[in-house]
Amino acid sequence: MPLQYFEPDVDSASVVDALKRDGAAVINNQISAETADAILAELREQFDTQGRNDENDFNGYKTLRASGILGWSPTSPEVVAHPRVLEVCDAVLLEHCLNYRIGSLTAIEIHPGEGEQSLHTDDGIYPLRIPGMQLQISAMWALQDFTLENGATRVVLGSHLESNIHRYQSGELEKNNDIVQAVMPKGSVLFYVGTTWHGGGANRSNASRAGLINTYALGWLRQEENMYLNVPREIADKHSQKIRDLMGYNMHRTLGAYQYEDGTWTRS
Repeated sequence: MPLQYFEPDVDSASVVDALKRDGAAVINNQISAETADAILAELREQFDTQGRNDENDFNGYKTLRASGILGWSPTSPEVVAHPRVLEVCDAVLLEHCLNYRIGSLTAIEIHPGEGEQSLHTDDGIYPLRIPGMQLQISAMWALQDFTLENGATRVVLGSHLESNIHRYQSGELEKNNDIVQAVMPKGSVLFYVGTTWHGGGANRSNASRAGLINTYALGWLRQEENMYLNVPREIADKHSQKIRDLMGYNMHRTLGAYQYEDGTWTRS
């Protein structure tokens, strides 16, 4: 089963069909190289100052990670609320919620010598699985070329349909013939759903590779990243209404209610 690639002018319905069938899909060159370069430049200071804070056996010891991105990357909203991403998220998530929000937003830079990350699902943070319902969807943006040598994300195609997750956890997953790497040029985006098994690839090159992983979760779920603490309120207020909604400054029915001093409530 090959990983399906699309061009930027594709209809989003075709991408969604591939996601439902395979669990993952790539759109090449969805943003310009200049936009990718601008985001990466804005990430540099945070990579260098906080990038090693989350080192462990799962995240690796030669991989830099940074969060709180909407607090210090002025270009990142262009991908966080990219029309393509929102169209795909609408199709996958809105069947099961009134609105969705950013689950997490993490910059990842894999350096030479890093090994393969353990295969995992992003929705494993939630202690339930509901047949026919995706709890979240992920968009991995290539801020540099993703190659076989520099650690392009590994994806197990079709794994989102597997009900016996214990079979995968037993080690059989690594032998799966449907493991592919999402090789893609800078500016491309890899979509995969929350139940798709995946992991960072080994970097056997002599240069790092950087990406920005955006996850979007059903609006009635607790967000993985605390946007209200990671992004200062004075900066959040400067973002567009759409970005603030995605951050969680919007109610889902009565969830997330906040009463102002004048007695009015946040908008629903």
